[in-house]
Amino acid sequence: MKRYLASASLVLALGAPAAFAHPLDGLTAEEYQKINKILRDEKVVDDNTLYPLIELKEPAKADVLSWKDGDKPLDREAKVQLTSPQGFKEAVVNITTGKVESTTPIKGQPMVLFTEFMDALAGALQNPDMVAGLKKRGLTPEQAFCLPLTAGNFFTEEYKNSRLMKVPCYRVPDGSNYYAKPIEGLFAVYDIGKKKVLKVIDNGAIEGPKDNWGYTEKEVEAREPLRPKMNMATLSQEGGPNYKITGSHLEWDLWRFNFRVDKRPGLVLSNLDVKDGDKWRSVIYQSHLSEVFVPYMDPTEGWYWRTYMDSGEYGFGLFLSPLRAGVDCPSYATFLPATIADDKGNPLTIPDAICVFERSIGDPAWRHFEVFAQTPEKPLPAEGRPATELVVRTASEVGNYDYLMDYRLQQDGQIRIMIGATGLDAVKGVASTSMNDPTAAADTAHGTLIAPNLVAANHDHYFNFRIDFDVDQPANHFGTMDIVPSKVDPKNPRRSMWEVQHTMPKTEMEARYQLSAMKPRYFMISDPSREGYLGQEPGWMVHHGDVAYGPFDFAKDPPMKRNAYIEYSVWNTVYNADQQYAGGKFAMQSDGSDTLPEWVKANKPLMGKDVVTWFTAGFHHIPRMEDWPVMSTEWKTIHIEPHNFFAHNPALTIRDVPPAIQNAQQ
Repeated sequence: MKRYLASASLVLALGAPAAFAHPLDGLTAEEYQKINKILRDEKVVDDNTLYPLIELKEPAKADVLSWKDGDKPLDREAKVQLTSPQGFKEAVVNITTGKVESTTPIKGQPMVLFTEFMDALAGALQNPDMVAGLKKRGLTPEQAFCLPLTAGNFFTEEYKNSRLMKVPCYRVPDGSNYYAKPIEGLFAVYDIGKKKVLKVIDNGAIEGPKDNWGYTEKEVEAREPLRPKMNMATLSQEGGPNYKITGSHLEWDLWRFNFRVDKRPGLVLSNLDVKDGDKWRSVIYQSHLSEVFVPYMDPTEGWYWRTYMDSGEYGFGLFLSPLRAGVDCPSYATFLPATIADDKGNPLTIPDAICVFERSIGDPAWRHFEVFAQTPEKPLPAEGRPATELVVRTASEVGNYDYLMDYRLQQDGQIRIMIGATGLDAVKGVASTSMNDPTAAADTAHGTLIAPNLVAANHDHYFNFRIDFDVDQPANHFGTMDIVPSKVDPKNPRRSMWEVQHTMPKTEMEARYQLSAMKPRYFMISDPSREGYLGQEPGWMVHHGDVAYGPFDFAKDPPMKRNAYIEYSVWNTVYNADQQYAGGKFAMQSDGSDTLPEWVKANKPLMGKDVVTWFTAGFHHIPRMEDWPVMSTEWKTIHIEPHNFFAHNPALTIRDVPPAIQNAQQ
């Protein structure tokens, strides 16, 4: 019951403009309805209008930073992307005044509407050529489940004046797994703008997989015996949470921040402050997912175009899925809803879309056992403190993959942005049932045979985050700390050592970096106007994280040109409110001209500016049999920690474990 009460309290807190805790609060159900009414009253829209995206138009950053709790609310505005007979448009709606401030044509294509997605699914199965292709395989349209997929942009004639999706199909499942039986070699090219199939590609039928590969407990048990029951090791918390949520504002231990959900990036954290003694100090103005790029490495006709921009084309907020207590999050977590707009601009509430919880991670925050303090008469236990962290989590299901997104805050000042990839591999049907078959070499040239008649193609996952650090203030320094060889005195017995070389790039083009274990480097964002406790510039450090690079041609390969930000893991730009997404404002069939690598060509000076840092965590996925029929969760990290910001270890003041608890455990 507690989790539902928490959800209800959040809805009530955000239900009326008078209750706003902060200018960066997400749009409410009432506001979505008001936006719709304002647009109708001014005859900008009608009953046929659809809305690919409605999101908060944030007030100017300077106004947000000067606003204090209790001040007069800043005007609430929304950016509204909408359809019209003349094409897509974007309107700016002032919710506070009830006026449409502007309406302009969109140069580009917004994200896919759910209505368009369903049109493509139905349209493909109604096409005579698709019906004929299914018949050759002994199937009827009723036996096929089709999955419309964004087709990228390869700068050819078919991508001009079109809005394309490619639609492969699967046999309708007999169980839980919708992807176990691909109908290989057959797909439709569908224009979701014109609402018609342009062509059907049929490269010939092959003998498809026969196994249902269900993954529910009942289905698994029918396949093989389940393991013996175990005593569950569970997380629990007596006495309720130590955090306090007021509307969208959360405070816990030495942290406070605001959060919301937007349709495109999903979870957005703002105004992340940390408590230093009795003073709150700013760390990050805003952090959110910027883009997700998933290119497949299979060059065949049915696969080469699978180069998805999951956030910009589909929307991580749109595909948030309800979190399950005891599986996705501990049962004692606080579960909160998220409200976005549907295709008609009406509020759509996703229950249990966010969970918040504390957990002891079972490790010490710090410890030391002092051997020299021990005596036979009085042995001393190790001095230490338990590590507890706060987790804010969402999960988005984009097609076959599920992506968990965490912000994990620790009592020693560390921040971890965590991405967990799980769900199902994308698979293709093949003739081979084992690597001993004569067709196996060709079938697995670009992937792995993970089950009889199923190959999972090699691919990548890249997650770019936009992190606007404001260490004490917006104007910060960005620099690197490089581990370089020391010049060792020939008289010194040591022949090799290292030292730290501090470098500050002067411009945006200088401030982009690839990471290598052979050239260790740490990234520092610091406040040049404030002297730290011992005279250093107080700052925060981005500590490597998980990165991946591929042998890509960023000038000639269209998907890589559209996502050229993956060439470097770290970029830095001068703050620009219009630069929110590394892959551009409009990702659908984009051409790469409005992207992070293009913005930095302005080469603006960075020193003493409001610097925004962009970090791409990623991994190469070479599938394996152990991925099937569902993948174990693969976690990737962006690691942020204080650097000469505090006077000492912030975890020093954590309370020790009470003796009663220690005795009970012994």
